[in-house]
Amino acid sequence: MTIQIAGKGNVLGLILCLLLALPAYGTAEPVNTPDTTQHNSVIENLDKPLYTPFVERYVLDELKTLRTDLQGQRTEFVERFTSTELAASDRAINYATSTVNNIFYIIATAASILALVGWSSVREIRHKLNEVIEHKVTRISEDYEQRLQSLESSLKDRTNRIVAAQEDISRTNALHSLWMRAGLEATHQAKIDVYDQILVINPTDTEALTYKADEVLEIGEAQWALSLCNRALLIDAEYHYAFYQRACANSTLNQLDAALADLSNAIELSGTYLDEAKTDKSLENLRSSGKLDELLEFCVGS
Repeated sequence: MTIQIAGKGNVLGLILCLLLALPAYGTAEPVNTPDTTQHNSVIENLDKPLYTPFVERYVLDELKTLRTDLQGQRTEFVERFTSTELAASDRAINYATSTVNNIFYIIATAASILALVGWSSVREIRHKLNEVIEHKVTRISEDYEQRLQSLESSLKDRTNRIVAAQEDISRTNALHSLWMRAGLEATHQAKIDVYDQILVINPTDTEALTYKADEVLEIGEAQWALSLCNRALLIDAEYHYAFYQRACANSTLNQLDAALADLSNAIELSGTYLDEAKTDKSLENLRSSGKLDELLEFCVGS
C-alpha cells in the first residue's frame, strides 16, 4: 500500500510537470541542442507507446478527484464564510438587544427610585407643585401686606401731621386775632376776657398770663395779679416781664423786699425796665421807701 501511494505521488508530480511545461513548449521555439537532438532521435526510434491506457486512466481519475476536492473545499469555504457572517450578525443583534434591555432596566430603576422618594405618580408631583406655588404666593402676599401696612401707617402719620399743622395754623390765626382784639379793647375787663380766651386756646401762654396780671392789677386785684405772675414764672422762669409784674404786685401789697428782688431780676434780664420803673404808679410804695432809687443807682453804676 505504501508503494502504491508513493507511485501515485510520482505520477501526480509527473502530470503536473507536463501540464506546466505544455504552454512553454507551445509558445517557445525549439532549440537545437545536442541533448535535444539526441532525445528527438530516441523518441522517433521508439518501438511502443511511452504510456499505457491504464496510466492514462489513472491520471484522469486523479484529475477528477482533484477537481472534486477543490469543489468540496470551495463549498466548505462558502459555508464557513456564511457561518462567520451569521455569527457576526447574531453578535450585533445580541448587543443591540442587550443595550435596549439595559436602557429599559435603567428607566425601570429610575422609576423605582422615584417611587421610593415619593415622586411615583403625577398626582404627587402636582400636589408638590401646588404646595410650592401656594407657599410662594403666600410669601408674596405677606410681603405686599407688610408693604401696604407700612404705607398705610405712613399715610396715617402724614395725615395726622397735616391735621395737626392745620390745627396749629387755625389756633395761631385765632390767637393772632385775639391779640389784635386785645389791643383794640378800651376797658380792662374786656381785655381780661380776651386774655381768658387766649388762655383757653393756649393755657401755657406766659405772655397772656402776664398781660392779664397787668390788667388785673389795674383794677386793684393785686393778689390775683401775683398769682398769675407766679403761674407764668412756673412755665418760664426767665420771663422778665413776669418778674416786673410780680414786682408791681408785691409793691402794691407792700411786700417791698420781694418787690425789690423781682424788679432786680427783671432789670438784670432786660434793661428796658429802668426808665419804666421810675414812673410806674404800681411801684409807688417801693419808690417812696427809697429802695427803688438805691436799686436804680446801683444798676446804673454797674
